[in-house]
Parts: sequence; C-alpha cells; structure tokens
Amino acid sequence: MSLTSDVGRRTPGRPVAITYGDPAGIGPDLVLTLPDAFADAPLVVIGDRQVLTERAQQLGLTVPLGDWQPGQPLPTGCLPVWHTPAGASVTAGQPNPATASGTLTMLTRAAQGCLDGTFSAMVTAPVAKNVICEGADPTFTGHTEFLAEQAGGAQVVMMLTAPAQKQDLRVALATTHLPLSQVPAAITPASLIRTLTIVRDDLIGKYRIAEPRIMVLGLNPHAGEGGHLGREELDVIIPTLEQLRAQGMALTGPLPADTAFQPHLLEQHDAVLAMYHDQGLPVLKYAGFGEAINITLGLPFIRTSVDHGTAFDLAGSGTASAGSLIAATRQALALASAQSDA
Repeated sequence: MSLTSDVGRRTPGRPVAITYGDPAGIGPDLVLTLPDAFADAPLVVIGDRQVLTERAQQLGLTVPLGDWQPGQPLPTGCLPVWHTPAGASVTAGQPNPATASGTLTMLTRAAQGCLDGTFSAMVTAPVAKNVICEGADPTFTGHTEFLAEQAGGAQVVMMLTAPAQKQDLRVALATTHLPLSQVPAAITPASLIRTLTIVRDDLIGKYRIAEPRIMVLGLNPHAGEGGHLGREELDVIIPTLEQLRAQGMALTGPLPADTAFQPHLLEQHDAVLAMYHDQGLPVLKYAGFGEAINITLGLPFIRTSVDHGTAFDLAGSGTASAGSLIAATRQALALASAQSDA
C-alpha cells in the first residue's frame, strides 16, 4: 500500500477542528495532550472551555487555553478553543444527558465549518450514543450518520487504518454494525458498487493515489470454495467485481479472508474491502492496537476519529492513552496538506 500516515509533511493553512466528544469521557483528557504532540499545527478545539480547564486541573496539567472564533487568526502559544457550552456541569466519569445538546452543537459547528471552508478537516473523540439519545435526539445512531446528514445525506463508508510492518493497513467495510445473520442480505450488487466506488474515489481524492488497487474479501470461508461453502461469491460478489473491472476499477478477489492479509498481498494493494465488521477489523487492530483510527469516506470533507469509546471509568485518571487521537490528528493534518498541495 502507498501513502503512509506521514504524508504531507507541511501542515494545512486552515485549522483542523478537534471535538472532544462526551465531556464526561476521556475525550477532554486526550485533547489536552495535543499541544505537546503538535506544537506548531493549526488546531482548534471545539468544546467547553471550563470543562477543559477543570480537567487539566484534575490531571495536574498546565495547558494554556486561548479563545478563538471563526474569522479570527489563531492565537499562538496556547491551545485555541472555540467555546461551545456543555449545557450542564460536568464531572469526569459521570455521563450526563443534559450535556447531549452541547455535544451535538459541537459536532455541528465542526461539520459546518468543514463545509464552509473554515476548517480543513475534523477529528472526533468518542461520544456516547445512549447519552445523546436520552438527552437530545432519540434517533441518533452515531457520529458517522450524523455527519452524513450534515453533509446533505452523503453516502459514506467506514474505513479504518493502522500502521503495519511496511505500510499503513487500510480496511474498509461493506457492512458495519449489523448482526451477522443480516450480513448476507445486505451485500447486494448495488451496495458493493456504491461502496467500492466511494473507496476508489476517496483514495484518489483524499489520498492522492492515482490508480487505487483494492483487495476484496469473500464473504464465506475459502471465498465460498466454488459454491460448496456458500453462493454469495458466485451470485453477487464475482459478477459485481467483473462489472466494475470492465469499467476500469483495479480490483482483486474475492479472496479468502484467512489468507488475504499477507504482507506480499498487502504491498500490492492500497486498501482492503471486508464484507463485515469482525472479518477485517480484528486483523487491523491487532496490527496497530492503540494507533488505529477511523476515517469516514464519502463525506465532502476530511473526518478522522479514534477507534475507541468514551471509557468513562478512565476519565480524569491520567491513565488513558492518547495514541489513537494523536494518530487521527496526524492523519487529518496530512490529508489536509495533501489536498492543499493539489
């Protein structure tokens, strides 16, 4: 695979927005580590200034915070904050549905700022779906769906990436959070065409890979073994791949998942499409646990995220690892720089 997470050594001219997620989770803890990791990068944290101040005090950290509003230059020597009230008092480790509206305002500001050109990208720390459903929006299903709605109903694909031995490992998903029993019916020619087209287009548009090569996994063991272990490959996956190859897409597969993640095969491809969540992500997280990140493909802007949850039990303890947030921020800066170079 080409283009590692270090692509784009320069930083973008427009700032990258950082949202700290649920204010009672580990997001504020992690955000406070960013000045040490990115001393000169143009970052803006969208969140409650008081939450960050109190969390820094709880952690024994000295992190100067600066006030910022869209249209203003970034202050120097501090972590710029676009103050967005949490809506209620916040205690680390104690989720409060009264903060849910503030969390959605934070996400809306970041997304709309990316859409109007204020920000070059956005990075998200974790939210708690149940807190938002209980306190603000019972239909909320997650960051990705919310951001797709903000972008006018964009069709999106989840792709995770992690550092591997020789190059970044990128794994996109044909289906995401579905019970295993529902996966076969969800894999249709139309869904595969849509997913592979989004992956191909964003590898070109966001990663600047001129001719992306995508490895496609089969659904069944041994990729169906000629129909003896399932017919989805014969009836759906193979005909769809042949159709897309005829249109010029560089696709390999369907390959058996148990032998596809070999270094010599990965080196020949820029991304892997797994058929379901637990087919591809255990391999990816084993390869780069703690540094894996989530990238939403199909949005008209760059969005990266951590690959973990709110970890309320660790909030305010000083023991949460910032590795994934740092990796997500590094990737967002790199992708934004690559776009500004184009």
